[in-house]
Amino acid sequence: MSAIGAAVDALTKTRRAHRGSGGSATAKAACNLCEAICGIEITVEGGMAIGVRGDRDDPLSLGHVCPKSVAMTDVHRDRDRLRRPMRKIGGEWVEVDWSEAIDAAARGLAQARRRHGANAVAVYLGNPSVHSLGAMTHGSAFTSLLRTHNHFSASSVDQLPHQVVSALLYGHQFLLPEPDLDRTQHLLMFGANPRASNGSLMTAPDMARRLREIRERGGRVTVIDPRRTETAADADEHVFIRPGTDAAVLLAMVHVVLRDRAPRLPEYVTGVDALRDAVAEFTPETASHFSGVPAATITRLALSFADAGPAACYGRFGVSTQRHGTVCQWAIQVLNIITGNLGREGGTLFTDPAIDMTRLLSPGHFGRRRSRVRGLPSFAGEFPVAALAEEMTTPGEGQVRALLTIAGNPVLSTPAGAALGTALGGLDFMVAVDFYLNETTRHADIILPPTSALERDHYDLIFRSFAVRNTAKYSPAVLPKPRGARHDWEIFRDLGSAYQRHLGGGRMRVLRRRLSRPALATEVRLRTPPRRLVDLLLRSGRYRLSVRKLLAHPAGLDLGPLRPGVEHRLRTADRRLHLVPPQIADALDILRSDLRDPEAQGSLLLIGRRHLRSNNSWMHNYARLVAGPQRHHLLMHPADAARLGLADGPAVLRSRTGAVRVDVRQTTDIMAGTVSLPHGYGHAAADSRLSVAARVAGASANDVTDPLHLDTVSGNAALNGIPVTVEPLDPR
Repeated sequence: MSAIGAAVDALTKTRRAHRGSGGSATAKAACNLCEAICGIEITVEGGMAIGVRGDRDDPLSLGHVCPKSVAMTDVHRDRDRLRRPMRKIGGEWVEVDWSEAIDAAARGLAQARRRHGANAVAVYLGNPSVHSLGAMTHGSAFTSLLRTHNHFSASSVDQLPHQVVSALLYGHQFLLPEPDLDRTQHLLMFGANPRASNGSLMTAPDMARRLREIRERGGRVTVIDPRRTETAADADEHVFIRPGTDAAVLLAMVHVVLRDRAPRLPEYVTGVDALRDAVAEFTPETASHFSGVPAATITRLALSFADAGPAACYGRFGVSTQRHGTVCQWAIQVLNIITGNLGREGGTLFTDPAIDMTRLLSPGHFGRRRSRVRGLPSFAGEFPVAALAEEMTTPGEGQVRALLTIAGNPVLSTPAGAALGTALGGLDFMVAVDFYLNETTRHADIILPPTSALERDHYDLIFRSFAVRNTAKYSPAVLPKPRGARHDWEIFRDLGSAYQRHLGGGRMRVLRRRLSRPALATEVRLRTPPRRLVDLLLRSGRYRLSVRKLLAHPAGLDLGPLRPGVEHRLRTADRRLHLVPPQIADALDILRSDLRDPEAQGSLLLIGRRHLRSNNSWMHNYARLVAGPQRHHLLMHPADAARLGLADGPAVLRSRTGAVRVDVRQTTDIMAGTVSLPHGYGHAAADSRLSVAARVAGASANDVTDPLHLDTVSGNAALNGIPVTVEPLDPR
């Protein structure tokens, strides 16, 4: 029997074993709606997925699921989900067949390149693209054919500082040390709310259980955040901090540890004297004035962390998306390093995934190019998405005239979204690979909808690399691909062929181009199904697995806890860890200047908010997820409301870039001087087709965020710490 035949046989036996009465069957799968990748069991009856529950046999999630997993069937059945290609003709959307849609999309992109040059075409990758196997294996292969420098993604409104710091310290953007949650004695979190996010850049399903178990074994959980989040409510201690000042507090903690404790540094770590000099000015007293955290609290937190035994410091979205985000993430790593917790069991450890993406993807080169208009640095071949609108609207050589978006809605998820929407309306041509007509894709000329998650195979290439335990799982499609549908990898395969044909230049020139070594490799990759690519990668990986072996373990294969040690994973040129990279030294000068002249002192500062039932901008179209109490309110401390003459109810939130109507809700769970508005809301575009989301209350937070407000190193959007005003709504 062939390997594929044996795998199919194993899968069939598994499904028979789970077959219930009434002709129903149960298929094991992974929920790929967020980073937790929880194991699920899906009940299929009459060719329909009718129920989802947690899979207790999954070695990572152990039966845990959140409301998003339960709603996977809603995503599949959503009447608003596009199932056929759409083309805008005379301003109206018309269903067309695949051959026409693919040909028109490829022709439009090729024409833009021929007329204006390769950089006239831009690419934007949305967050769901990394949750789809076919988009991961084939999307980048197709976009490489465009030969454009103008690549953008959701990374630069999210985690870019993590990647930059990992590249600078460890030699690769995806070498992220993970908190060893199941063995740590002290978890210290800055700007992270894993109870709502399920863990982020930390694949750790069931954070409620994991946090509880830390405390049950005598450990401690501390949260530093401007809001008393769901995670903070479960912690031993919550400390309020002024938005945007985490870097000063973290550096003061490093200062205290170096001053009062002997750093525990292995031989491969260099630069401790440079580190002492770098943090000399960041005393607890200085940080306290800037942040609102008492100096005595900063000192106590630092020493209790240093003395805790195995401990892990972790920071996430709240500290990455601020002016000093890269400094924050660097300081978190340094704090773990100097306390001896990097590479220590119960500290922070590197994952050993079955498919090691550090062997396949760029290590992350910083500043190789600068954006045309503002000169923002590139990282790993991408520019900060805060520059996208200006690259479209500023005339001159290299102006973006055409755009390809893949599973993204940047009008709702990137700074100054309304201005970006206007810029999209001025493009010559736009293609979207997406199954929704939303606030962004409504500007497209062609929409190419892929199959749903239940209709395609899945292996998580990215998030198992950030997991708190080593596991592997291959999930075959639960439902068959409908007649006339295409998987995303098939869309990119066919776009690649059509694009090269339309690029033209004569038959011999096309032939030479396609036979060049890079082009030939791309051609082979585009024509190889994802399952085959995953099989090849598994076989060459650390554990010498295969798709066949994983199909024999449909709940997933447990590969063991994270391994102690660091040197086996370091990818720096000299195999050493240099504590103070030059880019960080420069950024510290800017932070020192801010400490002397704090920005917007006395102003209200805006921060975001995350909800368990939501996922950025695209999960508001499912009735069961948006049911219950509304979650769109602007949270404000009662003292600020009294000072401004506001009560619970409608008001106007205003910043330098725009104004939105909000509903104020007073709470002492937020620090005075801070207001909080969740992102991803504001589904108000009349010509989008999101019937449920259109009825969900809430404004787009990114209509008031600022494309000029960026992290000083990476160019990541600084979505937290935005100076704003809140005014009563004019009754007229």
